[in-house]
Amino acid sequence: MAFILGLVLGITIGLAVVVGFVKSENHRSKRRSELATTIAAFARMTVEDSRKILPAEYYPSWLNWLNQHLSKIWPYVNEAASELIKTNVEPVLEQYRPIILSSLKFSKFTLGTVAPQFTGVRIVEEGGDSVTMDLEMKWDGNPSIILDIKTLVGVRLPVQVKNIGFTGVFRLIFKPLVNELPCFGAVCYSLKEKKDLDFTLKVVGGDISSIPGLYDQIEGTIRDAIEDTLTWPVRKIVPILPGDYSDLELKPVGTLEVKLVQAKELTNKDLVGKSDPYAVLYIRPLRDRMKTSKTINNDLNPIWNEHFEFIVEDESTQHLVVKIYDSEGLQASELIGCAHVRLNELQPGKVKDVWLKLVKDLEVQRDTKYRGQVHLELLYCPFGMENGIANPFSSDFSMTSLEKVLKSGANGTDITENEKEITQKKREVIVRGVLSVTVISAEDLPPADLMGKADPYVVITLKKAGTKNKTRVVNDSLNPVWNQTFDFVVEDGLHDMLIVEVWDHDTFGKDYMGRCILTLTRVLLEGEYKDSFQLDESKSGKLNLHLKWMPQPILRDC
Repeated sequence: MAFILGLVLGITIGLAVVVGFVKSENHRSKRRSELATTIAAFARMTVEDSRKILPAEYYPSWLNWLNQHLSKIWPYVNEAASELIKTNVEPVLEQYRPIILSSLKFSKFTLGTVAPQFTGVRIVEEGGDSVTMDLEMKWDGNPSIILDIKTLVGVRLPVQVKNIGFTGVFRLIFKPLVNELPCFGAVCYSLKEKKDLDFTLKVVGGDISSIPGLYDQIEGTIRDAIEDTLTWPVRKIVPILPGDYSDLELKPVGTLEVKLVQAKELTNKDLVGKSDPYAVLYIRPLRDRMKTSKTINNDLNPIWNEHFEFIVEDESTQHLVVKIYDSEGLQASELIGCAHVRLNELQPGKVKDVWLKLVKDLEVQRDTKYRGQVHLELLYCPFGMENGIANPFSSDFSMTSLEKVLKSGANGTDITENEKEITQKKREVIVRGVLSVTVISAEDLPPADLMGKADPYVVITLKKAGTKNKTRVVNDSLNPVWNQTFDFVVEDGLHDMLIVEVWDHDTFGKDYMGRCILTLTRVLLEGEYKDSFQLDESKSGKLNLHLKWMPQPILRDC
């Protein structure tokens, strides 16, 4: 099981290192000197060597020594760690327990007789008071792990975790370096990279596939748990010498503002009608930090326009995950597709507009089936780079990061202590004003009449306010020109959007030709812009629009 495997491997490394060092110090053996010398040698490695994982041949004596001693002490680690892990992991599993289960516990847990083997090493960085190393490790273990699962309907299932195979890279931070043995005050460990992970689940005396969705739910729980509890930047700290090691702990470094705009061309999961999509977004898959959108019924091109905020601990390695599901009511929801964005791809303080293609599995690179796309607007603001601009109407309340950008642009000034308090309730500023929309023209519209022409006109809707305007009809044209301007009073610019639809006018009705959906973020930031927009739900065609914003911000009552 992935989560247990990851936790076991992490704790095993920590215990093995600690036991090895303590044993070395107690016996004052030759091995202790070799290890201290090796750590010192790592600290003096060249920058060129430190950039890559070096195979076992580079440091054969040290890795062989480590593997040999890990194998020797493995039975003791197994005996000591199994009960400890079982006791500490069960509460963590409860945090990730699928809704369809009422309990998820261990009935049996042992690590088995096969110790992991280290196959490579790399020094990540040099520092005056620390050594950071990545150890590549492989484990084809034979643990005995049985989960006692109870469903909401009262059915108990003993589920065995079998055929575990794992290859990954663990990060070890030795800090601070000191003059007394074992040469460092604490060791911090984390799963830096999960290269390969295989395991199977089997109901003892039965078939887990007999309960629809259960296998996927349990497997997803395991993978989410390992992703959040042991994968970098999450780290475990083992003190060796007395001291304060709080600087090694995981701490927030910024916030990510996310606007879930829409999705299009989603795969239909229903036999009758269309899917009822909703989105789940997270950086870390903790239940209280995952965000869920509203469900849009019977729509493969849903519009959400919802805003979420996330805590970021390490922008260099973390990523935002978006999963789109089809709601099935009381039954388990079915995954339509998922996507992710690496935070290191975002420019701090700048809004990024992205369309992401959905895939079945983020770890499977061979998935080529088209499952639709999801549209996001993202803004990452590290602490210390936020604007620090106080709410102009009350200095006692902070604005969201996006609101600060809209008010002043990213100035890079320090934020106040109040703004660093992530859990405080924020009082938002309503971005109020007048939006001027000029519908200039359209190009290459699809023919809608038998004669290969169309009589197009445009309907503009301010979604939240419900205000509508429409242009005149241009007869017999696939490249109509309107040059008509409409003004909209916008009460909440951050949370409203434009839906611009093109229709073909007929004597006895109208035909839908396509649409484009625009948030107001760009016009709020730039004040005015002109651009061309491809029509969605249409074989061809684009709209040429000119947008202008005249703001009048006011304070929201709350």
